[in-house]
Amino acid sequence: MKLGLLGTGMIVKELLPVLSTIEGIELSAILSTPRSLGTAQELADQYGIGTAMSDYDEVLANPDVDTVYVAVPNHLHYDYARKALLAGKHVICEKPFTLRLSDLEDLVAIAEQQNLFLLEAITNQYLGNFAYLRDHLSDLGEVKIVSCNYSQYSSRYDAFKRGEIAPAFDPAQGGGALRDLNIYNIHLVVGLFGRPKRVSYLPNMERGVDTSGILTMDYGEFKAVCIGAKDCGAAITSTIQGNKGSLVVNGPTNSMPSVTLALNGKEPQTLDANTPHHRMQAEFVAFEEMIRTDNHVAAQAQLEHSLAVMAVLDEAVSSLN
Repeated sequence: MKLGLLGTGMIVKELLPVLSTIEGIELSAILSTPRSLGTAQELADQYGIGTAMSDYDEVLANPDVDTVYVAVPNHLHYDYARKALLAGKHVICEKPFTLRLSDLEDLVAIAEQQNLFLLEAITNQYLGNFAYLRDHLSDLGEVKIVSCNYSQYSSRYDAFKRGEIAPAFDPAQGGGALRDLNIYNIHLVVGLFGRPKRVSYLPNMERGVDTSGILTMDYGEFKAVCIGAKDCGAAITSTIQGNKGSLVVNGPTNSMPSVTLALNGKEPQTLDANTPHHRMQAEFVAFEEMIRTDNHVAAQAQLEHSLAVMAVLDEAVSSLN
C-alpha cells in the first residue's frame, strides 16, 4: 500500500507512529492546507514520508500514491473520498464515513465501478476484544439489554460555551456527540447485532449542536441504549446483559481495553485479547492485507457494516424532525 495521508490533525499524528511499524505500508505523501504546510513537512521529515503537499490534485496525480487516508474534518469526507475514487485511488476514510447515507451510497457505487477499495477506519471492528465479544455472545443466553456510555468532558467545551466554536462542536462541519463519541458505541452494537428495527435520538442541544445525547435502538427481542457526551463525564463502560450472564467492555468503545465475562453463578473473567495493543494498528494491518491480496469479499463485509451504521445515523437525525 502506497499511502497518501490527507490531514495533519491529532488523529494523523497519533496514527503515524503506528503506520511506521506496519510492514507493507509505504508513506508516500501527506496533504495539508497551505497554512499548515510547515507542520506537514515536519511530519514528513520525522516519519520518512515521501513528500508534503498542499495541493490535493498533486497528491492524486502522484504515481507513488495508490491509497488515500481521509482524515480531514467530517463534512469534507465525502468530497475528498469521491475525488480520490474518481482519480483511481483506494480510499480509507475516518469515521463517520459521511454525513448522510446517500453520500456513502454514492461513494460505494463509484468504488464498485472503478473496482477500488473503500474502507472506513473504525477501530473497534478489528480489535481482538471485539472478536471475543462476538464469539461469546451465545454464552449469555437471550440478550435483554445493551448499554454503552462514552461520556468524556471535552477540553474544547469551555471555549464552546464562550462562543469559540471548534470543528468538533460545529454542526456545519459534522460536529457533535453523536458523530464524535457515540459513533463508536453505534459501531459496536451494529457490529454485533446488525441494523436495529427502530432508532430514536434524544440530544441535549446547545448552539445548534448535540453536546450530549441518548440513542435508543430497538431490536425487538432486546433494546440497546448508546450514550455519548462531550459536555459531561462519567465512567466509560458498555454492558451486554443476557439471562445467563453479561459481557462488559471496560473502557471506551474505540479502544476496548479489556472485557469481562460474568456468567450466572461463576467467577467473572477479565481479559485483554487486543494484539497489538494500539487501537489503530489492527485496522491498518487488515486494510493493508485486504488491498494487497485483493480481498474484496472482506472489504465488502466491512462496507455493509458501515452502510448499516450510516442508516442508523440517518434515522437518528430524522427522529429529531
